[in-house]
Amino acid sequence: MSTSDVQQVEADEEAVGWEAVRDLPPSAKLVAKVLEYNETLTQSQLAEETLLPPRTVRYALNRLEEADVVASRFSFADARKRIYTLRIE
Repeated sequence: MSTSDVQQVEADEEAVGWEAVRDLPPSAKLVAKVLEYNETLTQSQLAEETLLPPRTVRYALNRLEEADVVASRFSFADARKRIYTLRIE
């Protein structure tokens, strides 16, 4: 596979990722955009950044995880919290 083929595959993957976000609710789009500018955030940090209620952020994150565009992991600093990362480059 040549370099141009790899770049085309990466571009296709990015288009698919943002295409999946396009049909989601506005809150999910906002959360995705905030995650695009900040590499990793917790749910409470997302609520602060977006000015959305925590329940709305939770719903948006669930929708983004269903669309497979957001990854989450447990925080090493506080195991009660999860850290969210956008999977679209």
